[in-house]
Amino acid sequence: MFRGMQRSRQQLADAECVEILKREKRGVLSVLGDDDYPYGVPINHFYCEEDGRLYFHGGLTGHKIDAIRRHDKASFCVYDEGFREEGDWALHIKSVIVFGRIELVEDREKTYEIARRLSRKFTDDECYIDREIDRAGPRTLLFALVPEHMSGKLVKES
Repeated sequence: MFRGMQRSRQQLADAECVEILKREKRGVLSVLGDDDYPYGVPINHFYCEEDGRLYFHGGLTGHKIDAIRRHDKASFCVYDEGFREEGDWALHIKSVIVFGRIELVEDREKTYEIARRLSRKFTDDECYIDREIDRAGPRTLLFALVPEHMSGKLVKES
């Protein structure tokens, strides 16, 4: 069902893909939007090692949520900052694409738990995290991308 990578020598191992998903803070979530136009939105994420899902949060309504409710298939792309080999101008970038289906999470306890874990990717200020969850938590929708296929690769810009 999913295509293999054409340049398989550039393919990353699954474990390295997971490390990138855990480490990087943002990616682009793509869903099927209004009138079947692709809708890609930059969004922060949390990769949960316990269940292998990617978690996102957002408002209770909007373009993204409407699209997800209509059609649960999505893809999520993340890439790192890259590196340059000494004396070379070209940037080497590792990227990961995850395909899967999105599930809305109705459990408020889980929403707050994942929101805390996601927030810790950005700050270790627990007081700030508590205030934000108290303030915005009731208006937050948590959703999970359940992976069906994942691939990653290392590309050298040249």
